[in-house]
Amino acid sequence: MVNILETILDAMKTMTVQDEEQPLHVGEVMACWIYLTGLELAKVSVQVGINTTTDEELKAILEEDMKLGTSQRERLHDFMVKEGITLPPAPEDMPISDPNSIPLGVKLTDEVIANELSLKIISLIMRAASATSESIRTDVGFMFIQFQTEKLAFATRLKHLMRKRGWIKVPPFYVPPGSQQP
Repeated sequence: MVNILETILDAMKTMTVQDEEQPLHVGEVMACWIYLTGLELAKVSVQVGINTTTDEELKAILEEDMKLGTSQRERLHDFMVKEGITLPPAPEDMPISDPNSIPLGVKLTDEVIANELSLKIISLIMRAASATSESIRTDVGFMFIQFQTEKLAFATRLKHLMRKRGWIKVPPFYVPPGSQQP
């Protein structure tokens, strides 16, 4: 049986050679710039989470996100330099600290850390989807499809941990007027 996703990705890969000689349009440049900015800001947040939590599972998830973010930052950075796109300013790394030395009024809870990470992941997934749909050059679209797919796979692991710990924020259920209450 034919794997539709692999077929589409293979077709996109063959087209990238033809597209790479075209200049990027303003939307593609902006998408790269905004996504890299998001990755840079998320990095600092994740570092704060790693410095703050004492939960080993959450720390492992944060470290996994740090590795994924570093991989995506490096790929996007290299692409932007190759294309001559000005890089956004990046915040400095957070110094390593002891989570037990953080005062209670300042220390983030594990639930807050996980939900903040979840929102950052959602934001990057949505940005990658927008960038993919706006891209004319196939190599740019393909790069953002890869980023989105990687973030989606990571998000499922994060969601599993958040469900397990009761950290997911669930909006109220919608019951249409006139229907029977559950």
